[in-house]
Parts: sequence; structure tokens; C-alpha cells
Amino acid sequence: MIPYGKQYIDQEDIKAVIEVLSSDFITTGPKIAEFESKIAEVTGAKYAVAVSNGTAALHIASMVLLNRGNKVITTPNSFVATANSILYMNAEPVFVDIAEDGNIDLDKVIELLEKDKSSKGLYLVNFSGNPIDYNKLSYIKREFKIKILEDCAHALGANFGDIKVGSCSYSDCSTFSFHPVKHITTGEGGAITTNDEEIYKKLMTLRTHGIIRGDFTQPEMAYGKDMKLNPWYYEMTELGYNYRITDFQAALGISQLKKLEKFLARRKEIAKRYDRFFSGNELIKPLYNFNDNSSYHLYVVRIDFEKLDISKATFFYMMREKGISLQVHYIPINLQPFYRQIGYGSEDLPEMYKYYNEAVSLPIYYELTDDMQDYIVENSFKIIEDMR
Repeated sequence: MIPYGKQYIDQEDIKAVIEVLSSDFITTGPKIAEFESKIAEVTGAKYAVAVSNGTAALHIASMVLLNRGNKVITTPNSFVATANSILYMNAEPVFVDIAEDGNIDLDKVIELLEKDKSSKGLYLVNFSGNPIDYNKLSYIKREFKIKILEDCAHALGANFGDIKVGSCSYSDCSTFSFHPVKHITTGEGGAITTNDEEIYKKLMTLRTHGIIRGDFTQPEMAYGKDMKLNPWYYEMTELGYNYRITDFQAALGISQLKKLEKFLARRKEIAKRYDRFFSGNELIKPLYNFNDNSSYHLYVVRIDFEKLDISKATFFYMMREKGISLQVHYIPINLQPFYRQIGYGSEDLPEMYKYYNEAVSLPIYYELTDDMQDYIVENSFKIIEDMR
């Protein structure tokens, strides 16, 4: 079976993990700070906080950025974790339609912010690795003074001109996921980047139960009668979580980051070949024309199944019979049963719904060979032609 996405692990990765497993620290050790430093370097942000997964990153970033009852504009085209992190804070997601490239429509965001001044935040996704328009994001940040979070789970290594995605040039926080289908993996894992020192300090505290080991608020408990620090002492100052990542995961992440440019280059090669196959074809169209700034976590095509009078599900099953696994990114979040239960589902999102009916994610990952790609494309065309 050819999967839609897959990790690449080599002997250097395995060696890095074994070295940590053979050391004194397999968690809360020095590799975590080293990994965070590498993430900051790759993204161009001042600070990075590594956590147990991408959802944990979204959660504690939301704890820093949001208050109860805040209205937060977001995209319906993402994994549910993006909007869920708003709900975790008892805040209110406000879904705005997407543009043709799958990203949230920033023009519609601006229109909404001009009409309704009550929104306090914007959570957006650099969908498929394709960066949102940072010129428009800069305008939003400057004019409306709202909290902005970039979900960069798809976009490690992407850039908008000279601006690196994840640098937080026009956002308060950016979050990443290191799930096996992403550009690099730590098994499970995630990170938050920021340029704000206060946000960074709070994230570090929230990651570990809300516990601090300095700048104590209760010196009478921290110090004995001789004014020596009680070496066992710590304080819980926030209601935090255990969202720590392990040292062997961090070691894997450091090793994987060394290969990031190689991973990105291969993904772009695959995307270019797909584009050449589909160029001028009316049956299967790329979501957007090749963009060298995209990190191509996904390669999405749009197929007009209604016009062809064939079922998307049937297409999936027939491709699976050929040993090809496809995926859809994503089911509109606002149409999920839980979201319907709390009052969503009637939003006017015509582009999102049209996109969902047509979108198919084709396999793209480092080890996908040209022959495998040819096989995917040939079968895609053949099945559609036969079903017509």
C-alpha cells in the first residue's frame, strides 16, 4: 500500500535515539533545550517551547493568548485541534470561508473585523504548507490589534518571500506538529514559537504542571531560617499540564532537522511532477499552481465528482484496490457532530463546502519514487476515465 504520507528514519536518527537511551537523561534533560534552540534557528523566532504533541502546543498557546468568552476567527479547513483549542478556553470560534487555495480568506477576515470589533483573536493555518499572505496578515495585526496564532503544522520550512513561516513576524505564537506524516517527526511531538519573552516564560511554566523553580512568591516557604534555599522547594503558580516531550524524542527531532532541506527539496520535486501531469487537465486540477515558497506537506487536487457523475468514495475504494491510499484534508470542522451540538453548522461557507466535495490528497513523502508517482497518476486518470 502506498500511503498518503510517511516518516523517513535513517541510521543517524536511530543512533541519536540510542545514545540518549543509553545516557543518564531520557526526559527533562539537555536534549530538549537543544531541540528548542534548533527549532528557533530554523524558524527565525526568538523562542521555542517543545511539547508532547501539536494539540498540546495549541492548547497552552491558547491559555496564554485567550480569555473566556473571546471571539476568535478561524478556518473550517483544518484538523479539529485548531478550533478545539479555542473551545478549551471557553472562547468562541467564528468560522470564515476559505479562498481557492485552501487557506482562510484574509479579505473576508478583514471585512468581518471592520464590521465587528468584538473579535479578539485570529487562528489561521498555512494549509498544505502554502503560506498565507503575510502582507495582509501584517495589515490585520497593525490595524485591529488582535491576538494571532499561526498553526504551522503543515508549514515547517515554508516562507513568504524573506519571511520564514513560524518566525512570528506578524503573529503572537506559531505552533508545529511532529507527527510521523509531517516534514520531520519525533513520533509524537510539537512546539510553539514566539518572540515575546513573557509568553515564552508562561508557556514553559504551563508545559510542566504550572510549576516554577525560581522567582518564588512565597519566600517564607522557599528559604529556611538561615536564609538558605530549601533544595526540594518548588511552587505551582498556574494550573498547568504535563505536556513535556522526552529527550529521546528531542534527539530524534534534532537529527531529523538536519535533513529538513533534503526533505523539502524532494517534496517540491514531487509537487512539480504532479503539476506537470495535471497541467491543462480538466478532470484533475492542483489546488494551486506550483509555489516554491510552499513546504508541500500535502499535495491536494480538486476533482469535480458531481460533473463527472461519480462518487468520491468509489474513487477512494478503487484507488485502494490498486494499493494507493488517499486522504481528504479536511472535513469542515463546523459540520462535525460535536460542533453541530453546540450551535454550528449553518455558516455560509460556499467555497469550503465546494472544496470539500472536490478535494483529494494524493501521496507525497520523501521516499515516494518517480515510478510510484507515475503509478498513482496513471491509475487516477484510468479510474476516472473508466467511471465516466
